Amino acid sequence: MATARGWGVVRALWGSTHPGPTVVVTVLTLALGAAVGLEPWRIVVLTASVFAGQVSVGISNDVIDAARDRAVGRTDKPIARGDVSARTAWIAAWVTVAAALALSAILSAAMLAAHAIGLAAAWAYNAGLKSSVFSPVPFVVFFGLLPSFATLSAPDPAFAEPWAGVAGAVLGVAVHLTNVLPDLDDDARTSVRGLPHRLGARLSAVLAVLSLLVGAVVVLLGIADGDLAHIAPVTWVFFGATAIVAVLTLVQALRRPPSRTLFRLVMLAGVLLAAQLVVSGGGLAA
Repeated sequence: MATARGWGVVRALWGSTHPGPTVVVTVLTLALGAAVGLEPWRIVVLTASVFAGQVSVGISNDVIDAARDRAVGRTDKPIARGDVSARTAWIAAWVTVAAALALSAILSAAMLAAHAIGLAAAWAYNAGLKSSVFSPVPFVVFFGLLPSFATLSAPDPAFAEPWAGVAGAVLGVAVHLTNVLPDLDDDARTSVRGLPHRLGARLSAVLAVLSLLVGAVVVLLGIADGDLAHIAPVTWVFFGATAIVAVLTLVQALRRPPSRTLFRLVMLAGVLLAAQLVVSGGGLAA
């Protein structure tokens, strides 16, 4: 297998970042930064920091899993295909994680610490936690901290309200339980047995949907602060959309065998919950 050169290496590395999740987390971060009213330069630095961190997580995941991906014929994985060497991929992963932390330090020491903890959890997942019953923990840690990345990037850094952290954490659980659904069979062939693999596709999908419903309620009650009458109409819209899609997904998960449609429905509910969290941005800061 001949490795790529020049722009081919860049394309191969980008293809190894898990582009979809990387872009989604980056855009969510940008939206949260704007929602809490950060200055433009802080939004740019925050977004670049989280983007670099997600690139490092994606590449490290694929380089660690390269042998497994080759074993199951994952021709969509550039490192497993040999388009880019493991050495080059490791260099890219370490350079981008260093860049992520350096950019976080520009914003605040607290942001640096929080992002470092989140990235350490994500790398720990790649390094072996994915094959244990504790596989959801890194997602709980990273997504639980994600709302605080925005508030810790403000001139007066502070952690986000506890309800925002809880909503982020349950979103992380749903992302993890859903993300592995399409790969359960391949994972089983390579001895990857995280919590979703032990629960099975149907129960994992049901728990993911229930997590999203919990998250939607937590965000709504957190914004209300005891007074539902003062919740903005747009928040009710996203809450209602999240709840409707989640309930429809739950019905499908219980009545039909797991499918790509189920996977897409859970992800749609997750995106709607993320949007609900963003529109509540003004109330995130503790």
